[in-house]
Amino acid sequence: MTTGQIPDGFVSLFRSSPFLESVGNFYFVGLGADMRIGVFVEPRATNLRGLAHGGFLSALCDVALGYALSTSQTPTARLVTASLTVEFAGSAKVSDWVETSVDIQHLGRAMGFASAYPHVGRKRIVHASGVFARSAEREP
Repeated sequence: MTTGQIPDGFVSLFRSSPFLESVGNFYFVGLGADMRIGVFVEPRATNLRGLAHGGFLSALCDVALGYALSTSQTPTARLVTASLTVEFAGSAKVSDWVETSVDIQHLGRAMGFASAYPHVGRKRIVHASGVFARSAEREP
């Protein structure tokens, strides 16, 4: 269920998971540090107060951070989340478009570091910092 107009340039996320599909339809534009991921808040992603659930927003941050870091080089880096710190500064309600920008600090041979800033309109609602480890495992 899409609850509004998807912003110009955004297309369905190129890779998903059963979990992501259970909480929303995710979209992206750009790659690497220019990647932005967006999603409409649907009732299935809310808490009892009708606001975007903290776990939903945390998952959005995790995906935005990992995908931006991964696509910041060619070939793409295989990464797994080592640490995710999330601080909530606001909220989003059903039908809000939440868009996440990412600031990549460093992607080295073993670890990557980045921050994510989900926002509704111009209002930042979350700050997240992530640390990602390179994975030797092959992706499915």
